[in-house]
Order: sequence, then C-alpha cells, then structure tokens
Amino acid sequence: MYPPQQTIERARELRRKLTLPEVVLWNAICGGRLGDARFRRQHPRGPYILNFYCEEARLAVEVDGFGHEHPDQYAHDLRRTAWLTARGINVHRIAARDVLSNLEGVLTDLKRRVFVPPPPPLRGPPPPMGED
Repeated sequence: MYPPQQTIERARELRRKLTLPEVVLWNAICGGRLGDARFRRQHPRGPYILNFYCEEARLAVEVDGFGHEHPDQYAHDLRRTAWLTARGINVHRIAARDVLSNLEGVLTDLKRRVFVPPPPPLRGPPPPMGED
C-alpha cells in the first residue's frame, strides 16, 4: 500500500525538523553504524510516518517525548501500533529521555532487535566419502 501524497510530503518536512533525541539516535544508527541494519528516517508507511524503519527486521522505532503520555496521543499510538502490527511490522517505542541519557543502552537493545540470524542451510552436509 502506497502512502498518500500528503503523507509523503509530511515525511519530507519532518526529515528537516528532527527533534534532538531523533538527531542523536539517527547519528548513531545511520550509515550502517548498527551492524548490517539499514534504517530510514521519517519513513511513510500507509497513512503513518515512522520515526525510523528497518526493512530487513520489519522494525519501526519510535522516539516518544512527553506528548505521547497524553491520553489522546496514547490512544492514537495504540491504533497506529495495531495497524502496523497487522501488517507484520514490529513497533519499538523508546522514551526520548532514554536516548539522551542512555544512548548505549538504547543501541544495545536495538542491535538485539534488528539482528536477523542467517537462514539455515537448505540441506545437511554431504555424506562421508568411501563409506557405504
């Protein structure tokens, strides 16, 4: 499902107006700095814009400030998470204060979430030579 044009334009605008915690986290994860995980920032997905998105892990990372504690925003976040989860996207919420005060802990947690183990081999090892 392609996002509406209005959502795409809003995402472009938000990329230019990142909050301080978003800038700090983006600088820590962009350009492959988190292993092989590749993130996009302010990525439109359907009617929503994800703060950061890793396609390989199907992980949306949301940096939540104090505004997300408001009951109306909390209800919106629940609807949004349900919509994304129904489409196979995991949502991980990080408090903005944690990004600013415990970046290493946040990165350790993200590394664990984006690690995708290699697929198992298609078949077992070949049989030993000369043995019947």
